[in-house]
Amino acid sequence: MIKNYIPILCLFVFKMLFTNSLHSQTDDRIYEIIDQVSEERIEKDITKLVDFGTRHTLSDTVSETRGIGAARRWIKTEFEKTASECKGCLDVFYQKNLVKKGENNRIVNDVWVVNVVAIQKGTTYPNRYIIMSGDIDSRVSDPNNFTSDSPGANDNASGMAGTLEVARVLSKYQFENSIIYLGLSGEEQGLFGGKGFAAYALEKGWEIIGVLNNDMIGNIKGVDGVISNRDFRIFSEPVPPTETEKERKARRFYGGEVDGISRQLARYTYKTTKTYMPEMNPNLIYRLDRFGRGGHHRPFNDIGFPGIRIMESHENYTQQHQDIRTENGIEYGDDLKHVNFNYAAKLTAVNAITLASLAWSPPAPKTVGIGGIVEASVKLSWDKIEGAKGYKIYWRETTSANWEYSRYIENLTEFKLKGIVIDNYLFGVASVGEDGHESVVVFPNKIMR
Repeated sequence: MIKNYIPILCLFVFKMLFTNSLHSQTDDRIYEIIDQVSEERIEKDITKLVDFGTRHTLSDTVSETRGIGAARRWIKTEFEKTASECKGCLDVFYQKNLVKKGENNRIVNDVWVVNVVAIQKGTTYPNRYIIMSGDIDSRVSDPNNFTSDSPGANDNASGMAGTLEVARVLSKYQFENSIIYLGLSGEEQGLFGGKGFAAYALEKGWEIIGVLNNDMIGNIKGVDGVISNRDFRIFSEPVPPTETEKERKARRFYGGEVDGISRQLARYTYKTTKTYMPEMNPNLIYRLDRFGRGGHHRPFNDIGFPGIRIMESHENYTQQHQDIRTENGIEYGDDLKHVNFNYAAKLTAVNAITLASLAWSPPAPKTVGIGGIVEASVKLSWDKIEGAKGYKIYWRETTSANWEYSRYIENLTEFKLKGIVIDNYLFGVASVGEDGHESVVVFPNKIMR
């Protein structure tokens, strides 16, 4: 009699092992994407951007060889070349807003802030977008000096070149979700490009999965003498500034003060990097941006979109926002000689694989419920997601930066984690697609009594 159960038991064990392994396997396409990122093309693009002399937002727009006008036309042409090679898979256009003189003390003339946009439409969820951005503009010591040479090799030709390169690589693939490759202007003058495009996305009714803002991804030698070609930072704010008073009050009792939508995007980028590029050392920084500052992801955050900043860990402040000069043996200025192109390629690949993973993922649950007060088990529920093969429950210690534990679930929209006390951990749920790609984790937003 027992013998009759052995094959059934073996089949059950095999099925469980297979199911768990299926959703822990990597996708070979991601490794292909990493290998396709070209250090040589990135060096060529950064060099070209530097050759425009200055890319100040208020600089020349008529010249074909100098100023931000020439730079953005060249960027648009590069996106169009990529579109041609993928048989029209990119929709390339300008998006612009007029900023009037006196908007702040850095806008000394009326100026059109012009962004360059390339959209790769998703096959299943065309209205869901993941964005990678780099800044077109540059500046020297005086933010209102729009005539002097301002090479902006690292800040931010590196991020713009990375965006162009990711478009070239990912345009060879089809994705369920849409991807936007974005060149933003007006960053140094007050984040005007991001403000304009964020408002544009809101007006269009786009669902923004997340924004990867790349600003300075090419320097490996810090002003403190530390040199590393593997470390990088991911900045993310804790919770959206758009949260309601009710949500704020709830956090006192239920947690979530470090589990906002941008923080989950940061963790997703961290996890994807450690899975496919374990040689890299991503450092989660629990702050909107560098101390007292705000990058071009901030305008998206301001209206409730998730957004993070990806950048080098070891900055050299003598090379940022500086007139080109030598003083006391120190070379000031953001020149090509200070950019490490291999490192820029690595951080470009980090962006590429994060974008691809998200673009291949199903939508995340909108609602995640949690319960289990004064119980020895945690109950979770979530929306059924069309296109999801299953779901993954995540949990972690309350003091842990990243999700530590997980359990894969199929054919259910609720589950009880037996023996796990709700008071001792934080929880979340992600959707999982047929090929194993996951959505961003959703922190519980409903209490189950």
